[in-house]
Amino acid sequence: MSGSQPAAEHLRGAIDLSSLVNRGTTTGAPGTPGPAAAPGGPGTAPAGGGVVEVPSLVLEGSDANFSQFLDLSMQVPVLVDLFAGAPTPGLTQIVESYGGRLLLVTVDVTANVQLRQAFQVQSVPAAVALIGGRPLQLFAGALPEDQVRQVLEQVLQAAAQSGVTGTASASGATEDTEPVEPPLPPLHAEAYEAIEQGDYPRAITAYQTAIAQNPTDKMAVAGLAQVSLLNRLQGKTIDQIRAAAAANPNDLDAQLDVADLDLSGGHVEDAFDRLLTRFETADADERNTIRTRLLELFEVAGLDDPRVMRARGRLTNLLF
Repeated sequence: MSGSQPAAEHLRGAIDLSSLVNRGTTTGAPGTPGPAAAPGGPGTAPAGGGVVEVPSLVLEGSDANFSQFLDLSMQVPVLVDLFAGAPTPGLTQIVESYGGRLLLVTVDVTANVQLRQAFQVQSVPAAVALIGGRPLQLFAGALPEDQVRQVLEQVLQAAAQSGVTGTASASGATEDTEPVEPPLPPLHAEAYEAIEQGDYPRAITAYQTAIAQNPTDKMAVAGLAQVSLLNRLQGKTIDQIRAAAAANPNDLDAQLDVADLDLSGGHVEDAFDRLLTRFETADADERNTIRTRLLELFEVAGLDDPRVMRARGRLTNLLF
């Protein structure tokens, strides 16, 4: 579907998380495992296997509590969703379908600068696995469910090879804890359900309705940009997109497809440069089309991304 990299050869660990180890943690913080989650401590499962009690299969990570998830990854593989503003659609349901063989930790990198730096986040959404305390980069950009599952199967195989074969058991919220994630607004929930079913047009309609009702709904704006990208790339292959662009360098639609492909594969600057370069010589109608697409891709990459800021500045100079 995209230029993202979904196979085992792309499980790689080039991230230094040493700055997150031995950080102070808050005992019993809502939505996070307490001290009992540390491997080898009293009352815990043996490191590498057994059953690990957690409040939920989906937990919220932060600069302050992340060392606890490094500990958890000694027993259960952990998928980390690095996003800006809104979690990546569909990951919660996919992880929960594995019945505790995986945990999902969501991290808003706009609010957790240390984690963004530690994970070397270049674009969002992005996914990283933790196995035995070791980070493995997985993919950047949005992937369809079947490709996400292919990646997660490789993660589970790597975990088994490392002896990390535990299972998480969700105890659920108690009177002293709050739900990890608040319920989604109805239209957001409808969009997520549609994405799970691969019905991107219905998800687009739901997000558009949410924005019409509340133009300041940033989560809906970001969600609309992400699902629109998925919808445009659905049914197209990498080879088809690149061949069409090479054969028709003056075809704007073909160039827009390549920009979508580049962004979904994490080649953010390539996507922006392609469209901004075309913008320089485009006529008024093409400029409007390119500007609209750039604004959507800015949302997908994250408005606080330095590359977005640079591209936005270049676009402004071209406009005025």
